[in-house]
Amino acid sequence: MNRTEKLRHKIESTFAPVSCQIEDESALHAGHAGAASGGGHYKIHIVSAQFEGLNRLSRHRLVYDAVGDMMHAEIHALAITAVAPSEIPQ
Repeated sequence: MNRTEKLRHKIESTFAPVSCQIEDESALHAGHAGAASGGGHYKIHIVSAQFEGLNRLSRHRLVYDAVGDMMHAEIHALAITAVAPSEIPQ
């Protein structure tokens, strides 16, 4: 399982998201000091009922808790957009 698949598995098993988009932006950061360690750069957009009623900081903490074992080894940078289904325009 590659890093993106592993990240998706952790997010999906933790949050049962309505939607989960993951972009590997590692190639955009080639030559960056963090990239030298082998850690990837990712952008994720998650829609999950588990984020209902939580502020942005609490949502990000939940995501970091879910992928914590990947941080600083497999992931160097993680841009997070985490929203509740009620926040999606109909």
